Amino acid sequence: MDSVRVLATGLRFPEGPTFDDSGCLWCVEQEGEGLFCRDKDGSTMRVHTGGRPNGAVFRDGFIWFCDSGQQAIRRMNVDTKKIDTALSELDGKPLNMPNDLLFDTQGNLIFSCPGPPDDEQLGYVAVLDPRGHAEVITDGLMYPNGLALLNTSVPTLLIAETHRHRIWSGFWDPIGLSWETIRVWTVVTEAPAGEPIPGPDGMTLGPDGFIYTAVFGAGLIRVFSSEGEFVRDLHLPGANPTNCTFDPSGELGLIVTESERGELLSVQV
Repeated sequence: MDSVRVLATGLRFPEGPTFDDSGCLWCVEQEGEGLFCRDKDGSTMRVHTGGRPNGAVFRDGFIWFCDSGQQAIRRMNVDTKKIDTALSELDGKPLNMPNDLLFDTQGNLIFSCPGPPDDEQLGYVAVLDPRGHAEVITDGLMYPNGLALLNTSVPTLLIAETHRHRIWSGFWDPIGLSWETIRVWTVVTEAPAGEPIPGPDGMTLGPDGFIYTAVFGAGLIRVFSSEGEFVRDLHLPGANPTNCTFDPSGELGLIVTESERGELLSVQV
């Protein structure tokens, strides 16, 4: 097992790790209906949000988070703890249980809407631009989940399709809000030894240019090169990692939310 440090325990289905500008580490608790914060000194606090919060990201003083329970994109002001709703409908219909989200370089918020986890219905990925305009950028995916942007000469958006065990890539146009030249970037169906594993969940871009992907049910973070080639597996103490991100300061390394044991982990990679 890799070098793993437990930062917090007793979390109720943690997801969406993210850091604010002061270096505090936040995540959501889906079953705890709120946000959890670990300060740099190790002290912790919770903010009740209601609903079922999922993926989260910090930007411009706000924790933005998906809420699959309220079928909305919501945000919390870190200073005042005031919560409001940024988006709840698309084409006149409630958002289909939003799951994960990220901002691109132009301030566009890209988010996945997979629907219920055990349903065979197809989901979509959409975008909310800074003017408040929202539209679907791709659909017909079997549980679209984690999102990542590659730091390449051509803006590349990765989308994890959990129930089909693969990650898609395509050119992302942040001005025209279009996802183009789409292809299967990698397939996450077996370990190097050939054992079957579940599909990809949340993922993040590492400082080394690799993509780190939480594989829910397999107890590992799978690492891929920027071309989608397998690099290595990071093994965890719990079976259900949900998402991951890197500490911008470098001190805590890779942060992983793990839901089987309800832990927030620091992995030195």
